[in-house]
Amino acid sequence: MSGSQIIGSSDRIPFTGPRTPMEVKMMVKGLKNVEKDTFRKLLKAAVSLIEGNDVPESTFSSLAKDNLSLEMVNTVFAGICTLLRCALRIPVTSLKPEVFKEDLKELRVPKEFVADFSSAVYGAKRSSLETALVTNRSRLPTLDRLRWRLDVGISTSALNRVLEPTILMELTLSNGSIHNLEVPVSKFHELRYSVAYVLKDMEELEKRSILKIE
Repeated sequence: MSGSQIIGSSDRIPFTGPRTPMEVKMMVKGLKNVEKDTFRKLLKAAVSLIEGNDVPESTFSSLAKDNLSLEMVNTVFAGICTLLRCALRIPVTSLKPEVFKEDLKELRVPKEFVADFSSAVYGAKRSSLETALVTNRSRLPTLDRLRWRLDVGISTSALNRVLEPTILMELTLSNGSIHNLEVPVSKFHELRYSVAYVLKDMEELEKRSILKIE
């Protein structure tokens, strides 16, 4: 069986995931009123957008007609983008062209659009599209620098003598933001233990075959 399969399951999971994205469902409904030439222009615009290029608003307004509203044009375009991103995130070795076409059939994508979708996913731009998805994906800032010091509070306004060590940390993130943290040594040890515990669990998970890819 081609594609990805969860161990113990007899049914293959489609490339869109166990739940079909709402954008794809709305796109399939809208494609019934879309001519092939209009679809190809939207597909070309979607590929350009994934590559990181700007798509002018006039691209969509020019495709709106009496039987195809601008709202539906935008809906179909959003669905095309979502479908392409879902397919491009899966390696070619795991999602064969024939399986991809079968999934499109299961999604009830009109037959006349299947070949164009397949050409976009498995065509000459496949490598550049995969690279663009990785480069342009949303991500959280990473830790760029960490400074720390240990302070011992001799007294406070509430207590005459404290003598409890406190760790002050200054975190500089990759986006330039700076965050200051102040934690007691006991809480720092709890944090250190929790991080070590999570890392150990991650190492254990990496040793297991959770997903079977054939």
